[in-house]
Amino acid sequence: MSSDSNHHFSQSHMYASLTAYLQDLQESGIDGIPLEAEVAAASAGTAAMRASAAPQGKEGDRYEHLSAPEVHETLEQIRKNLGACQRCKLGATRKNLVFGVGNPKARLVFVGEGPGADEDAQGEPFVGDAGKMLNRIIAAMELKREDVYICNVVKCRPPQNRPPEADEVTTCSPFLLRQLASIKPEVIVALGTSAAHALLQTKVPISKMRGKFHDFHGMPLMPTYHPSYLLRTGGNSDSFWSVWDDMTQVLRLLKLPVPDKIRKK
Repeated sequence: MSSDSNHHFSQSHMYASLTAYLQDLQESGIDGIPLEAEVAAASAGTAAMRASAAPQGKEGDRYEHLSAPEVHETLEQIRKNLGACQRCKLGATRKNLVFGVGNPKARLVFVGEGPGADEDAQGEPFVGDAGKMLNRIIAAMELKREDVYICNVVKCRPPQNRPPEADEVTTCSPFLLRQLASIKPEVIVALGTSAAHALLQTKVPISKMRGKFHDFHGMPLMPTYHPSYLLRTGGNSDSFWSVWDDMTQVLRLLKLPVPDKIRKK
């Protein structure tokens, strides 16, 4: 992805997030826009325009965080703003909205594509068989589920677990951006093709994207295979060890110890 297209994506999603936020304030019956929100919107818009106009630096500069609004939102505030969301057609078919779970100050965030049947039933991401595989990966990293944050691109289950459609991603992604802005993780892991494509705005196969970091709004993002794919291919498969290679890069970037793992014959 070119630097120009990446900055254009950052600007458009930033404006989409701000627009959705301000519209929700109006729908909630708030008369006028708080001064803090006006300042945040102005500073964010100015930063985006400056980022677009500024010359690009060296490769290492890509991971400097994009200027964020000065007013910090908590995850609780974002969840409250999301409400009983009916902003896209997924709201009509879900059982439970699945916002996210984990440490609100996590250094590492895992992002999947959307809830499945177990997640829809329980209202928590990655609690089914794929969730057990993700827990296994997190444990192999010598981390705990409560150390990280786990969420999805869309917050409601797509029917028959189909991939989220473009309009659904566009509608829901401002809330994901606000979650990430609130947490301020040092690394993001995109789990699977749909999540990586939605976040990075690309159609490159996951097999070609994984194994190296990509820039997402100034944050390093590692695409890797979805845990459900590992379930289909087996726990000692080439794909499993590819994911482990990706996670060792994540651990090194976080300056955490990399546990020794020996592949079974």
